[in-house]
Amino acid sequence: MDIRLATAADLPLLHPVIERAYRGDSARAGWTFESDLLTGPRTSLDTLRTILASPAERLVVALDAGEMPIGCVQITDRGGGIAYLGLLCIDPARQAGGLGRRLIAAAEDHAARLFATHLMEMTVIDSRAELIAWYQRRGYALTGETRPFPIPLDPPLAMVVLAKALATRNDLG
Repeated sequence: MDIRLATAADLPLLHPVIERAYRGDSARAGWTFESDLLTGPRTSLDTLRTILASPAERLVVALDAGEMPIGCVQITDRGGGIAYLGLLCIDPARQAGGLGRRLIAAAEDHAARLFATHLMEMTVIDSRAELIAWYQRRGYALTGETRPFPIPLDPPLAMVVLAKALATRNDLG
């Protein structure tokens, strides 16, 4: 298995993995999904291309032995040593095997090296207690801050903010 920065060539095969992980009945094969809360696409190929084109964003992809995407995570430089971790997903058939931990570690390492990040933050839907607990076991702590869900819904969803201090890197570059 390889974990590296995504390229444009990865996106057509990665996009269906993201959709399977977050939405629809296929997501139910994994332990973490949003299918009971949200419908419709999670993202689009155009959105993924925009991430790759942005100097403040990176998409880290995990590939199986056949070079097929099986998961990803996005990091966004927020400035001032803060980065945002998002879009973490693993193909539902491969969840609970440690790949999520490896992707988070890769995202934290890339953020520290590429953006001089010292604090990584993320948001999670507040009703996703098992997912929040999973991130807490990875060193992320609830900050006490909540944010509205980025898409207006009725009833509305709220997001809790979690954050983790990253080790300072002297090997930036």
